[in-house]
Amino acid sequence: MLDRLLEKKLQERNSSALLRKLAIKGGLIDFTSNDYLGLASSLDLFKRINDRTEQLGMCRNGAGGSRLLSGNTAYTESLEENLAGIFKAEAALLFNSGYSANLGVLSSLPQRNDTIIYDELAHACIKDGARLSLAKRLNFKHNDLNDLESKIKKSSGHVFVAVESIYSMDGDECPLAELISLSEKYDATIILDEAHSTGVKGEHGSGLAASLGLDQKIPVRIYTFGKALGVHGACVVGSRVLQQFLVNFARPFIYTTAMPAHSLVAIECAFEYLKENIQLQSALSERIRFYLDRVSGLTNRTESHSSVQNLLIGENSKTRQASLTLEASGFDVRPILSPTVPSGSERLRICLHVFNTEDQIEGLAAQLKLITLQESIV
Repeated sequence: MLDRLLEKKLQERNSSALLRKLAIKGGLIDFTSNDYLGLASSLDLFKRINDRTEQLGMCRNGAGGSRLLSGNTAYTESLEENLAGIFKAEAALLFNSGYSANLGVLSSLPQRNDTIIYDELAHACIKDGARLSLAKRLNFKHNDLNDLESKIKKSSGHVFVAVESIYSMDGDECPLAELISLSEKYDATIILDEAHSTGVKGEHGSGLAASLGLDQKIPVRIYTFGKALGVHGACVVGSRVLQQFLVNFARPFIYTTAMPAHSLVAIECAFEYLKENIQLQSALSERIRFYLDRVSGLTNRTESHSSVQNLLIGENSKTRQASLTLEASGFDVRPILSPTVPSGSERLRICLHVFNTEDQIEGLAAQLKLITLQESIV
């Protein structure tokens, strides 16, 4: 009986060209991963992590329990102090992923009768965290501070505004300075997800807010290590009061097994490696500029100066086909379909990396122009 019900839902999704499938695609040029700085594939970093783990005598398979039970160590707390320094905050608290960090923050900080207002293009984990909260929730038009202000005026209780520094689908930046001014006007609290700016922006990879000198005006910031840092995990930074509140009320922190020692060492080593190779940030910026120059004539893309670029296609089936066309030419570029993005804005999501050569970028740009031409003819 259950399988029949599930099969019906899968068939509905398949008929709408929305069915997801796991796939292994080897031998293609990577324009899809979040490994912006190439650290996930760095053999030097891999060796450093393993050597450090052995040197510290931390060759243990798992943490053995949650942080509040048997999973806390002096090394974990030392790493959190180090991260707080990198991100210019009083304190940091580690989470197993950026997803769980956002769930923990948004489900626990806003209280009943408070209001969460999030950007309509915010990541699913922000929306899911808001759903788990007892607070009211609203969304505002993407980066539209006039719409946000109108929503704040209609809100009750304390207002929490949840945004991303760099958006994962459009690749554009949040207008942080203006957002801070608006939040101060209404005494609202900004919750900033720095997932796609961690590592690629700021001194030592401290993110967009710190690079703009705005970090001290944003009380809750989330940083993710599974993208440009090439490892795994995340942390929430802010005041020590915030840290202790999350330890006591953030269920994704309280009720999950702590990260193993190897993951903690990987985080420390990744930041050390980036500090020693900070030129990777400028190298990535050069790749982005080169790509933008090569696709300057394409109008069917959103404005982005980050690693995340896109080509708007529209319609799930057409977008899937465009991805397959690129795959046949040797490029790994994945389709992003509705409802992940709003209907009509289905697109190819293109991620640029320091290891993408100019020839590879030239080849991709040529294929994108052909796809755009074919779509216009149709």
